[in-house]
Amino acid sequence: MAWTWVASLATGNVSQVDRVWTFLPLIYTSWFTFYPTLDSAPFLYRVHGVSSRAAMMFLLQSLWMLRLSYNTWRRGLFSLSEEDYRWAILRRKVPAWLFQVINLSFIVIIQNIILFMLGLPTYRVLVEENGPLSTPDYILFSLGIVTLALEFTADNQQWSFHDFKSSGEVSGTQWPGANIQWTEHDRKRGFANRGLWAWSRHPNFACEQTFWIIQSLFPVLASNKLDPLSPDVVTPLWALVPSLTLCMLFWASTRFSESISLSKYPIEYSAYQARVAMFVPFVTPALKLYHSWRGDNERLERLIWEEPAKQD
Repeated sequence: MAWTWVASLATGNVSQVDRVWTFLPLIYTSWFTFYPTLDSAPFLYRVHGVSSRAAMMFLLQSLWMLRLSYNTWRRGLFSLSEEDYRWAILRRKVPAWLFQVINLSFIVIIQNIILFMLGLPTYRVLVEENGPLSTPDYILFSLGIVTLALEFTADNQQWSFHDFKSSGEVSGTQWPGANIQWTEHDRKRGFANRGLWAWSRHPNFACEQTFWIIQSLFPVLASNKLDPLSPDVVTPLWALVPSLTLCMLFWASTRFSESISLSKYPIEYSAYQARVAMFVPFVTPALKLYHSWRGDNERLERLIWEEPAKQD
């Protein structure tokens, strides 16, 4: 934690936490997963060995780490000179002293705490004897794989759009699911709005939150204390705190990101916000029905998916 703050002061770049975001949750999870293999571990932990449930969670997080690391690498964010564009905008909006308070309190301390908390569901698996793998574990594992696949597709569609936006040409070498025929109208509009992005304004963020909720559910569903009559029924639910905290972080950061997009594309992006759900794709059809009832759905869809409005 300390080095990310010192590095941000030394370089003037506050995206130091972003560069370790891809690794830290897996590092914390690996500690709790493989702790029983250490000679210093308590005898009972060493007898039981590595939990199959914890190993399953570790495997999912390893795939998550590979996906995020690849996306971070191709965006150039591992470079020490690169900084999240949002911090540059925030730096211009607030006094220098306040920005440094935000840097220390939120960017450095709070985000590092959240990254540590993401390993705590595996800790719950470590300290509770939950028995062998069962049907809920296999269902959660399958949902985790599907979620990562959707998130990878959303990342690739966004990358495909920004590649087209900067070059003006549709690349034929995109990943499966990202070969979208973007148009000149899409480029002028300025933001991705097709594929998964037609169902959710932030499908990658929606999948990210879903993934960590799935991780939290492993110890919750495996617990033998979920009986409503049990005096300890609340105890396993604490495993949900890390993922719910992350959801709050995503909600706040997404609101800030959208305020930036709205300032750039006030007409089209406000239509996009009205017609497409922020995260949950199942809300989008309901929004279509609502705006059809109001009589403005055609106007919204024209602004989002057809010719963009002319800016004054």
